[in-house]
Amino acid sequence: MSPLKLRVLGTDEVLSVTPTRLVVAGYTARDEDVVAAHIAELAAIGVPPPTSVPAYYDLDPALLTTDAVVAVSGPVTSGEVEPVILRHAGQYYLGVGSDHTDRELERADIATSKAACPKPLGDSVVRIGTDLSDLDWDNATADSSVDGWPYQRGGLSALRHPADILTRMTAALGPVDGDLALFCGTLPLLTGEFTPGAYWRVHLELPAGHVLTHAYETKPRNP
Repeated sequence: MSPLKLRVLGTDEVLSVTPTRLVVAGYTARDEDVVAAHIAELAAIGVPPPTSVPAYYDLDPALLTTDAVVAVSGPVTSGEVEPVILRHAGQYYLGVGSDHTDRELERADIATSKAACPKPLGDSVVRIGTDLSDLDWDNATADSSVDGWPYQRGGLSALRHPADILTRMTAALGPVDGDLALFCGTLPLLTGEFTPGAYWRVHLELPAGHVLTHAYETKPRNP
């Protein structure tokens, strides 16, 4: 894959990052009852339950892209706003991305459905430093829209802190060396239903005043 060019907010620094691992974490809500209810909702539309909670999907890093237009696998795909932790040269950074997923394939196999779509990522990040626990997570908010309509909105306090997600990921997958991109989960949908669409916007606002945003358009992949 080509290196990702990422601008560090508040500086003139531009990172050239080529993650050796891409991991998408799912079912990362802190409230176990919320997780159980979400699993039940998905089961009602035919999505199999995860083998673990949180669940970790180890994907091809080449799926990561900062492009404004991405090709998707079919007509029933949708995105989700996700905070993304990037580890590069021993430093942690926070970005915003979208776990775009093929919802038809999801009914058969979640990992396959996630691997079928690109993982859009904004080209700006916030530096955290060497200690992930320094991130003020509980006062951050996120939202998304599809085709101009509000899709998600809420506080990241509803999700496990990335330090916890990373620790659990290491226990599940073993040590992950080198540069890493870790999608940290998402918020409930405002309507409770997945909505396919062409124009997506994901947005993350931090208590220090930093704003991370990314907009992208989907198009059908050529056969």
